Amino acid sequence: MARTTPSKPAEVDAEPGSQEHAGYRRSTGSARGAARRAELLDRVTDDVAANGLVDFSLRRAARAAGTTHKVLLYYFDGADDLLAETIVRLRDRRISAAFAAVDPQPPTLSARVRALWPVLVDAETGLRVLDQAIGLAIYDPQRHAELGRQASKQYLPLLLSLCPVHWPEQRKREVAAMILAALRGFLIDRLTSGEADGADAGLEALVRALDREEAAVE
Repeated sequence: MARTTPSKPAEVDAEPGSQEHAGYRRSTGSARGAARRAELLDRVTDDVAANGLVDFSLRRAARAAGTTHKVLLYYFDGADDLLAETIVRLRDRRISAAFAAVDPQPPTLSARVRALWPVLVDAETGLRVLDQAIGLAIYDPQRHAELGRQASKQYLPLLLSLCPVHWPEQRKREVAAMILAALRGFLIDRLTSGEADGADAGLEALVRALDREEAAVE
C-alpha cells in the first residue's frame, strides 16, 4: 500500500531552508517568513485584545488571522506558544503607550507613575486580557507560569527608567519592584471589585510614598 503524507499549507512548501516540526515544515528565519509570522501574530493579538482569552484556541486564532490552523502550526509551536507570544505582543503595545504617556517625562517619580495610571486602566491597552493571563499563570503554573514571569521582565525596564538617573542601581530595582507590585495589586482590585475608588486611593498612597522616597537623604 502506498504511504500518504499529511497535507501541508502552501506557505510551508514555499519557504526555503526549513525543517520538519510536528508534521509541518518550519521556516528557519527568512525575511519573508519573519514578516508573515509578525503579520499573523498582530492579527491574533488584535482578536485577543478585543475578545479576551476565554475559549482561545488554535482554530479561533486561525479564523482571526484569516488562515488555517496548519499554517499557524508552521509559524508557532502550538496554541500555548502562540498564546504566550500574543500576550507578549499585547504587553509591548501597552508599554509603548505607557512610554508615550510620560514623554516628555514629568519632573518627579511620583508624577511619572501617576502619568502611567490612565494607560494602565485603559481597556484599549488590553487590561482585561492581561489580567486573564496572570490568572492563567496562577491557576495552571505548570503550563502557563511564563505568562506571569514574562510580565515582570517586560514591565520592570519601564519602571527602572522612571527612577531618578542618579540613584544607585540597587535602589532603582527595589523601588521599581515596589511600584510593579503595588500597581498590579491596584489593577487586580479594580477589576475584581468593579470599583475604582479603592485602587485610586491606593495610587494616592503610593505616590506619597514615592515623594518621600525621592526626598530622602541620599
